[in-house]
Amino acid sequence: MFELTNVCVERNQRQILNIPHLELPSDKLCVILGHNGSGKTTLMQCLARQLVPDEGHITFNKQTLSQFSQRTLAQQIAFLPQQLPASSGLTVQELVQLGRFPWRGTWGRLQNEDNNIIEQSIDQVGIRHHAKQCIEDLSGGERQRAWIAMLLAQQSPVLLLDEPTSALDVAHQYELMNLLQTLNRETGQGMILILHDINLAARYADHILAMKKGEVFFQGSPEEIMQPDRLKDLYGIPMSLINHPKHNSKVAIVC
Repeated sequence: MFELTNVCVERNQRQILNIPHLELPSDKLCVILGHNGSGKTTLMQCLARQLVPDEGHITFNKQTLSQFSQRTLAQQIAFLPQQLPASSGLTVQELVQLGRFPWRGTWGRLQNEDNNIIEQSIDQVGIRHHAKQCIEDLSGGERQRAWIAMLLAQQSPVLLLDEPTSALDVAHQYELMNLLQTLNRETGQGMILILHDINLAARYADHILAMKKGEVFFQGSPEEIMQPDRLKDLYGIPMSLINHPKHNSKVAIVC
């Protein structure tokens, strides 16, 4: 569980995040929604300790986030930013090996346990046949799977992903969300991710947090947020809902 108390972030004398109190589950598939500039990425960066709030404090499992050493934090929380770090020249196998860094350090030698975790992580995301290929030779969807394998190898109980579907076509977006949901169910790892697609969120999320103008607009189940008036208030445009023909869920369409 993440708990935020009186968290504020200001830039150029403008408040971009203002959260008096928020409890966010870290064992479910949780989606953060909101329009551009709503504070989603700022919140995610605070959870990952990539950004220190100007005011307030954040706890993770009742321990203040600032008290974690960098290594211990990486053992507890794995973070994938929207702009992926440079990986030119690395094979999939080599990239996934980096996930063991929080446990072995810079000069630590990989043990049999590490190698087993690396192999298992590659298999979990279904890219065994790409293990020896360079990252830059993969498609966007395959590259995302490789990075997620690296996070899995990190063996952190919580994964934070900032817009993991943003560079993918529709088919690969649903493929990736199926994968994340399956991993959450099978491994028990919590996942908190930022999405823009309300329908994608409603279909896969266990819990939704919606941000608006740097503040918490809504927190609850997908069923609770999928209300025409609530969606209009969040996005500023009228929406209507229809029943999905195959799934027990609603689909939002712009009126």
